[in-house]
Amino acid sequence: MPDIGQLREEYIGDGLSRDQLAPDPIEQFRRWFAQAQDAGVPEPNAMTLATVDSHGQPWQRIVLLKAYDEKGFVFYTNYESSKSKQMDGNHLVSLHFPWIPLSRQIAITGNVEKVSASESLKYFASRPFGSKLGAWVSQQSQVISSRSVLEMKLQELKEKFRNGEVPLPSFWGGYRVQPKTVEFWQGGSNRLHDRFLYSRGSGEEWEIKRLSP
Repeated sequence: MPDIGQLREEYIGDGLSRDQLAPDPIEQFRRWFAQAQDAGVPEPNAMTLATVDSHGQPWQRIVLLKAYDEKGFVFYTNYESSKSKQMDGNHLVSLHFPWIPLSRQIAITGNVEKVSASESLKYFASRPFGSKLGAWVSQQSQVISSRSVLEMKLQELKEKFRNGEVPLPSFWGGYRVQPKTVEFWQGGSNRLHDRFLYSRGSGEEWEIKRLSP
């Protein structure tokens, strides 16, 4: 077996201090997200979504952030997928953004809920033709015999919707994660990383606490 015990990177940067932080995590997220885009981080909107099934087993997968505001973080998926069934049974989830080139991470915990049908329709209408067909083709998480099953279905749908007007599938739409905590992590030298946790106080105000690395 290869020896990977000595694999490590030394984080060198300016660090992160309390006075650099925005008063609320959405604004701080906006700042960091813009910096990730400017730095050319590959797919900065790619995030790990963690859910828990009915047996208490955690699951993780990568999904793409498609919108965010003070109400939360939005992504889209098949409502009949494994992750959707897990979220329907347990609304507590977490998100994680690994912006490794910047030595940064953002970890979010919160409650998840479906977005409105009108919101899903608006986003679906903005998707490329092929992506719209892909939403119809895939019975996400279901066992299939071969890839040819998908390719045959795709060809059928290309013919069916050759005029380009693809309707929103009833089984497809968005979820919004309403944040309860948001942690911003900045790598530091000698593994003395800077970590700040935003959490809701007794009211609607956000409390900010520094965490030990």
